[in-house]
Amino acid sequence: MNLPTCVAPNGKFIYGIHAPAFLTQNLREIDAVTSLGTTAEGKPVSNQANFPAGDVRETGGELIFEVPNAFPFRGSTFILNSWADNCAQDPGQIRIPKPPSVSFSESLRQRQAEDTPHTEQIDRFLRLLPEPFQLTLGVTSTDPAELTRLAELTCDFEHDPQSGHPSGINFRPNGRGEVEPCIHNGLLFEAVANNPCLPDAYKAVMVLKPGAQGNSEIVGDWSDKRSDTRIYEYLRRNSYIPWGHYAANMADTAVRYRIEDLTLADISGMRHLYYQRTYLRLAAELGLEGPESRKRLSEGILETLRQCVKDRLERSSADKRPSFSSTLWGWNFGFDFSPSRYRLHASHQQVHQQYALVPEKVATFENGEPSDTQMDGYGCGDQLRAFIDEYRRQSGASFFDAYESAIRANRRLDGDGSRDRSLVVFEDDQVMLFVPKAQTSQWELQLMPLKPVGNILEADASMRRSLDCAMFMAVQVLGAMGAAMITAIEYPKRFYGGAADQRLVYCFLPRLPESPGAFSEAQLRWINGHYPEDFASACRVQLPAVRISI
Repeated sequence: MNLPTCVAPNGKFIYGIHAPAFLTQNLREIDAVTSLGTTAEGKPVSNQANFPAGDVRETGGELIFEVPNAFPFRGSTFILNSWADNCAQDPGQIRIPKPPSVSFSESLRQRQAEDTPHTEQIDRFLRLLPEPFQLTLGVTSTDPAELTRLAELTCDFEHDPQSGHPSGINFRPNGRGEVEPCIHNGLLFEAVANNPCLPDAYKAVMVLKPGAQGNSEIVGDWSDKRSDTRIYEYLRRNSYIPWGHYAANMADTAVRYRIEDLTLADISGMRHLYYQRTYLRLAAELGLEGPESRKRLSEGILETLRQCVKDRLERSSADKRPSFSSTLWGWNFGFDFSPSRYRLHASHQQVHQQYALVPEKVATFENGEPSDTQMDGYGCGDQLRAFIDEYRRQSGASFFDAYESAIRANRRLDGDGSRDRSLVVFEDDQVMLFVPKAQTSQWELQLMPLKPVGNILEADASMRRSLDCAMFMAVQVLGAMGAAMITAIEYPKRFYGGAADQRLVYCFLPRLPESPGAFSEAQLRWINGHYPEDFASACRVQLPAVRISI
């Protein structure tokens, strides 16, 4: 078998190890030897080592592990032996430190203790700061009073005359027969509004109230009387995703700016809206009678609807099938802005899941003229389908059976039998949450069913509950380790066609401070500083606290 995957048909992981040894011919013409400075004892430090006299020979370079991704279309991961060995000594060091408290206003007070600046002076300082400094404070400040001052610089608020809290924003005509909020500095507005330390009253007015971010219609909601969970489903009609998409956002009465604030009810609610919308849209395309409007589907009705859609689809001829044949689902959690105006992650700090349906075929044009052919609508799960089909053709084995076996039979990359070898973070009788042998994000987790469930149409109520719970555990574990920005994506099977044994896969991809993505990642070469087994161990340490909150 010549497929570049780390999963061998015999249910074991396979990978490569580089032991570099090479000779480099020296073609340098100029020596620029100079002093770099001196030590504390006054001894000069030279750059002589940068200018060898002859050729350079490396006889024993560090070992580098090359681990093909389980799914070839996702590239390969490279792990430097010395970095990973250091982490193996103490997997607990695999975490991001909590950011320090930041208050420019308090710093001013401390530095001018004898002449404490008045509120008006602090406001003036903040107003006169160059924009990059304002953006930095907007993102990093932990001082609610300071963030309130910054917020007041960004737009014209209306205030409650009794409490003084913001009650709304002033609006002005936009020249198109509509009105728009009076925002003076859009970037700073975004930065401050997405800071978890901003008082909730300001968050609500700036971004959380329905309508604060535009006129997208709310076409679904979910609430739980046992908790403070409330979620709105927004329709994005004019979407960058063809045929529109839906966004499930936490309401202004249920602020979730930090992962530790999330509850299982939050995840279950957002996923319920995803399941509900998907089953309803497919039912409509199949001509099934839908439920009454203006009412959320109960769990029982949802499951009945799923079964009806699945049964009708299995009996439908090719010309009666829905035009949509796959799901699209994703979740960005976390927000950040750099002083140089680069947005570093999602458009909103608040929980924000997006989902849509992908058409089977798309009309094509050639040089602006309609053609007689159609092309397949893009769905990322198709890459997985093509791979496992080829895997079976070349090896005669089922990829996902081999993948699960390899995870269970895993041995450490470094061969150290005295240390933890498991890649599994959590599992029940339905799903497995685990660390992939080749991580794309340095902290990637994957989630998959333990049975051939390839999409949410094939997921019964029990499977859906397990998926939701494992998702909650995944983000809570990553958040407890310091991850503040996480992207989650779904690799689904098409509703019709495809291998019966294709399984649904979810990837959780944290963005780390020192891994912004550059030329290596653009080539799908993922650089890692720990062994996957040690990351799994570090994740499992966080599980007890997560289970308590379920």
